[in-house]
Amino acid sequence: MTRTSLTILLAFSVAATVGCTTKNYVKQQTTPLINKTNELDDMTAKNSKDIKDVDARAQAGIQAVNAKTTDVEQKAQAAGQSAASAQQLADTANSRVGALTNTVANLDNYRPVAETSVKFAFNRDALTPKAKEALDQLAGTIASTKGYIIALEGSTDSVGSAEYNYDLSQRRANAVIQYLASKYNVPAHKIYVIGLGKDKPVESNKTSTGRADNRRVDVRLMTNTVGDTTPATPTTTGQNNPSSM
Repeated sequence: MTRTSLTILLAFSVAATVGCTTKNYVKQQTTPLINKTNELDDMTAKNSKDIKDVDARAQAGIQAVNAKTTDVEQKAQAAGQSAASAQQLADTANSRVGALTNTVANLDNYRPVAETSVKFAFNRDALTPKAKEALDQLAGTIASTKGYIIALEGSTDSVGSAEYNYDLSQRRANAVIQYLASKYNVPAHKIYVIGLGKDKPVESNKTSTGRADNRRVDVRLMTNTVGDTTPATPTTTGQNNPSSM
């Protein structure tokens, strides 16, 4: 081998050795950087997931608060409506109590002649035999009473809503009207009705006996005949008390 050939071979060997050394050095230097970058990527991905989880929980909390706020607002609105409804019912009750005075002119000039109370079974508006008997007794004085009117106050016990009981008390009073009109020819313009519902109990509604007493229609025969200035003591006809249902 010539000197020139040897020189060239040595040069290639040195170059190959230097190249391998350089690659190893670069690899040693870059590997930690690559590992650190991968670690940072993993941390970034974890932080992104944590942020999404926190955001999801925050959104769920906001939605829960909004739902609670809406529920509170709805309850407040319902309470306001209930208060308004209660006031309306109270105003209606007051107007019903004063209806007879507003309808009949000079009511103070009328004096009672006879009165009775007819009672009804629970949630019923049909007259019982005892109720008809009491009405028969009162009607016996109508023919001899001049300038008369008949005032009816229908009542109920406390079971059920106010509106339902107003209607029920009116139906009970209507049953009395129909009986007097059909059997005794009492004209409609002589009868004045107030449906009081459960607003004017005569007994406590805490007992079955009290509730039975409150399921009634009070009937008053009144006259405005001028003559005797001393009001006559009203005649109370027979009472009746149907059993509770």
